[in-house]
Amino acid sequence: MFDKLKAYGAIAAALVLGTLLVVQTVRLHSEQIAHKDLQASTAKATLKRSEAARADEVKTAGKESTHAQDTQENSDAFTISQPVRDAIARADLAVAERLRLGAERRAATYRAQAQADAASRSDLANRLEAFDRHIVEGAAVVAEHRAALTKRDAEVVLLRGQIDTDRALMEP
Repeated sequence: MFDKLKAYGAIAAALVLGTLLVVQTVRLHSEQIAHKDLQASTAKATLKRSEAARADEVKTAGKESTHAQDTQENSDAFTISQPVRDAIARADLAVAERLRLGAERRAATYRAQAQADAASRSDLANRLEAFDRHIVEGAAVVAEHRAALTKRDAEVVLLRGQIDTDRALMEP
C-alpha cells in the first residue's frame, strides 16, 4: 500500500508539475503577445513622429523658400527704383543749376542797368540779386529734400516689405 501511495503521490506530483508547466507556458505566451503588441505600437509611434518631423521640415523649407524669394523681390524692387530716384534728383539739380545761371545773368543785367542809372537802381539791383540768390538756394534745398524724401520713401517701402516677409516666415 505504501508503494501505491508512493505511485499516486508521484502521479499527483507529475500532474501538479504538468499543470504548473501548462500555466507557465500560457503566461509566457501571453507575455510574448504583449511584447509584440508593445513593439508594434512603438514602431507606429516612431513612424508617426518621423512623419510629423518630415512634414514640419517640408513646411519650414517652404516658408524659408518663400521668405528668400520675397526678400529678393523686395531688394530687387528697391534696386530697380534707384535709377528713377537718381534721375529725379539729377533733374531737380539741373533745374537749380539753370536757375543759378539765369540768376547770374540777370544779376549782371541788373548791375549794368544800375550803373547806367542812379544809385537807387544799384540798391534795387542788389535787392533783386539777393532775391534771385534766395530763389536759387530755395530750389537747391527743395531738390536736396526731394531726393532725400524719395530715398527715404523707397527705404520705408523696402523695410515694410522686409517686415512683411519676415512676419510671413514667423507665422505658424
